[in-house]
Amino acid sequence: MQTNLPESLLRTEAGKLADTILRKCVHCGFCTATCPTYQVTGSELDSPRGRIYQIKQVLEGAPATKAIQHHLDRCLTCRNCETTCPSGVHYTRLLDIGREVVEEAVGRSPWEVVQRQTLRHLVLTKPLFHHSYRLAQRVHSLLPRTLRGKILPPQQPLQSEAVPANAVHSRKVIIPVGCVQPTMMPNIDEATYRVLHKLGIQCLTPTNGGCCGAVNLHLNEHEKSLADMRRNIDAWWPHIEAGAEAILSNTSGCGVMIKDYAFHLKEDPQYAEKAKKVSELTKDLVEIILPQTEQLSAASRPGNGEILAYHPPCTLQHGQKIRGQVEQVLSNLGYQVLLPQDSHLCCGSAGTYSFFHPDISKQLRDNKLRHLSELKPAAILSANIGCLTHLAGGTDLPVRHWIEFVAEQLQ
Repeated sequence: MQTNLPESLLRTEAGKLADTILRKCVHCGFCTATCPTYQVTGSELDSPRGRIYQIKQVLEGAPATKAIQHHLDRCLTCRNCETTCPSGVHYTRLLDIGREVVEEAVGRSPWEVVQRQTLRHLVLTKPLFHHSYRLAQRVHSLLPRTLRGKILPPQQPLQSEAVPANAVHSRKVIIPVGCVQPTMMPNIDEATYRVLHKLGIQCLTPTNGGCCGAVNLHLNEHEKSLADMRRNIDAWWPHIEAGAEAILSNTSGCGVMIKDYAFHLKEDPQYAEKAKKVSELTKDLVEIILPQTEQLSAASRPGNGEILAYHPPCTLQHGQKIRGQVEQVLSNLGYQVLLPQDSHLCCGSAGTYSFFHPDISKQLRDNKLRHLSELKPAAILSANIGCLTHLAGGTDLPVRHWIEFVAEQLQ
């Protein structure tokens, strides 16, 4: 694609990056075939190719408009287009630049500002979120229908042996403490600790960290997102220096974000090298579990071949490029793992997306659940808190993180 960005923009890091990404695009349209929003709306402006054109026009000097902002906002950032693109266009990086430039030009309505800041404050203030969520669980039947599906019932305790309080192992990994997962699905972290303990790995959980930075980034609060990253690096760094072998994420949305710290902080002289190290050390949980499935299988009850439906999150299959590994772990334990039709497509959760675009989000969820239920599974498994919550709100089938299922098979 030919570009004509102004010299003033090309002298900035964002401008150089945008120009490089735009020049890679060859207009082929392969991305439209795998874009969830394009499939729902049928509008070229809601496709990656259409959004790339809109961003290009704005960067070249055309007026930014609320209409352009609307179409950029409607992107799920699922990265399916990046998996599909034969030219290697890093669409997500361009989208972040485009969203920031457009928002600076057209701003937000007062109601949009209130919505976004309220959600941000609720999610990122742990005590507030915890107590609000517990209250919502108690008055679930009284909530508006739009909220009811986002509130899960309290989880029952895991049916497996807890980690002894004095358990120490020579192998140590850092488990980031997430924003909402400890409140919404505490069994995910507990299952992680139990499985890793069985494999001789100690989990370190620094409490002075916090959100990975994705929430602020999704809401276009770029400086606040960078502050989140720096705070986490400071929290994890003493453990890295002490020999922790990995930063292990059991939430694929957080994992893809942390793996990107090196990019986001590359211009920060104080944090660039540390961020690079953090990104290198970050792994999804399955990357540690899979090589040890023989040991895990020996410590688990033999599987009975029951059918499990697996929804691979976009942040795992498209963001981190990890495919087939969770399925392999479960298969090695003796279960029949099936993927639904269109398993490459987003379920519609996409972080904060479902709050601001409920119609598209719900349609994508219903499509996903229809294909999952067709498999007649005993349970639906996934690897990301957002997907799990979103899917659970639309089905009576059990919806669980795969590590919960694995933990309950431990002898």
